[in-house]
Amino acid sequence: MAIVNKIIHSSVVDGPGNRAAVFLQKCNFKCSYCHNPETIGQCVQCGACVEKCPAKALSLKDGKIVWDEDKCCECDTCIHVCPHMSSPRVKDYTAEQIMEQIAPDLPYIRGITVSGGECTLQRDFLAELFLLAKQQGLSTLIDSNGSYDFSQDAELMNVCDGVMLDVKAFDCDAHKKLTGMSNEQVLKNAVYLAEHGKLEEIRTVIVPDQLPNEDTVFQITKLLKPYLDKKQIRYKIIAYRQFGVRSPYDQIFRTPSSNEMMKYKKIAEDNGFENIILI
Repeated sequence: MAIVNKIIHSSVVDGPGNRAAVFLQKCNFKCSYCHNPETIGQCVQCGACVEKCPAKALSLKDGKIVWDEDKCCECDTCIHVCPHMSSPRVKDYTAEQIMEQIAPDLPYIRGITVSGGECTLQRDFLAELFLLAKQQGLSTLIDSNGSYDFSQDAELMNVCDGVMLDVKAFDCDAHKKLTGMSNEQVLKNAVYLAEHGKLEEIRTVIVPDQLPNEDTVFQITKLLKPYLDKKQIRYKIIAYRQFGVRSPYDQIFRTPSSNEMMKYKKIAEDNGFENIILI
């Protein structure tokens, strides 16, 4: 059983082709620029969101939040007022139930991607879901912050076709400042996954004046350059945007210019990367 934040039945941005994307709740990073901060925490049933819901879709019964999906107008008031970076609009699913949910999509999708939050925090569910997906002929991808040691989990890797890995900062101190966590495991994963042909994509969010962006792009592409002959790794370089970011960071950070983004693309190209996407 996993805590699921949402299911997107048709996505073209969560891996190659048209895919179903499942977003699990909970994350062990607390990125300042997180665009989905409501996926970080787990509901503690405090009830702070109940009285604020304009549609009266939330209630507190027997000490637990009850969400009436039929009444919900998806205004997101509940997640904006939550003091715990969580959401009351989550559901518990088994792997079999997820496959039932996406069964009508099977003729139209190439695979399934599981994201978060950080999906590896619910590893057993992830492995079971991917096994079922494989039985349906679907490709399977993990969208991860890189905190999980993939090298120690052969069972999961056997049913996982690839990992889309966030490389938020190459410098450990900068990474800790942004996320609250070290990036040592992230960089180890980047090399391990590249060595084994499982690194589908790396991604870096560009936050001018706040992160050593140039160093990150240069160092991670230099680190992975020896593995590009095995598989051309896609590099998604993402411009920070204010949408969804919690206060006060939404007012502190700025969006990079197109010229700045082209500079980072050139750095990656000079280190041998060809499949580069600017967003």
